[in-house]
Amino acid sequence: MSQGSTHQDELQRPRKKKRRGLAIIISVLAVVLVAALVAGLYVLNLGRTFDRNTETLPTVFPSEDVRPVEREESKDAVNILLLGSDTRAERDEDEDAEGFATLPNGGRSDTLMMVHIPTNREAIYVTSIMRDTWLDIPGVGTAKINRAFASGGVPKAVETLEGLFGVRIDHVAAIDFEGFKGLTDALGGVTINNPIAFRQSLTNGMYFPQGQQTLNGEQALAFVRERKSFPGSDYQRVKNQQLFVRAMLGQILSRDTLTNPARISDVISEISPFIAVDDSLDSSTVAKLASGMLNIRTSDMEFFTLPNNGPGRSADGQSIVIPDMQMIEKFGTALQEDKVDEFVASTDLSR
Repeated sequence: MSQGSTHQDELQRPRKKKRRGLAIIISVLAVVLVAALVAGLYVLNLGRTFDRNTETLPTVFPSEDVRPVEREESKDAVNILLLGSDTRAERDEDEDAEGFATLPNGGRSDTLMMVHIPTNREAIYVTSIMRDTWLDIPGVGTAKINRAFASGGVPKAVETLEGLFGVRIDHVAAIDFEGFKGLTDALGGVTINNPIAFRQSLTNGMYFPQGQQTLNGEQALAFVRERKSFPGSDYQRVKNQQLFVRAMLGQILSRDTLTNPARISDVISEISPFIAVDDSLDSSTVAKLASGMLNIRTSDMEFFTLPNNGPGRSADGQSIVIPDMQMIEKFGTALQEDKVDEFVASTDLSR
């Protein structure tokens, strides 16, 4: 397995080293895991640990005059944009330059997700946005979503997605990946049911058989990063990431974890140093959100990819993902009306 970069983190933590490709894992945990914070008397200590160790992102929202008007139907729903960041460090063998979003501080993002939590707090909807999705970037024109970062940083990405969906993004979290292996190991490994056997596309790469298996941190990192072993490339990688997230969250939200203060403390300690959030997303905000979600289980979480019509080529020859704008418009309407549950129930989101 390729090793993480030894270059310094240029995003928020100059003294930390980073790993790449795991935003989908730690990002969702940053939102859901805090349900554990209200599970016992140690909440205040864990909250202080979270606030002390996380970083605060600089300006992440566009100017007010370009943002959607808040709708009454969905004003109490919550939308969180999750960014997986990486430095401009030397690329590992299994990654290439195409499709990375360049952040204004020199970091990159190859994973974007939006977490939607409805007003009733009875479910969590996680939408993966393919890094090559061909969208209208305000002030730029039609381009890959990652072009938004190069053109205006995080605020431009937020403006692009708010315009696409017609709803406000309430919070932003950026993630680095150094703590991923430790987080997995803090849970005693994560058990998955792998649908497709594959070998990592590296010399002497790890092999993942079909079926149930428990992954340690090293194995989990390899499992969720691999794309070249699949005909569907990034499509299958996204599915594997979603599969792993569901399994990991299932273990975090299990009675064995939530009734084990030492394990919760280990998990919080592993994750918090590797998260940067907007200045309104502190532990009290997240705990307040989580207090209405204590009954959430993995069966209440829906993971899907932003509707698209598959890969294609732009007029200038770029490899792109073609958005299904008709379906995306329906998704946007569901977000605006706080009816994402109805959208998911009536739509085939298997791609």
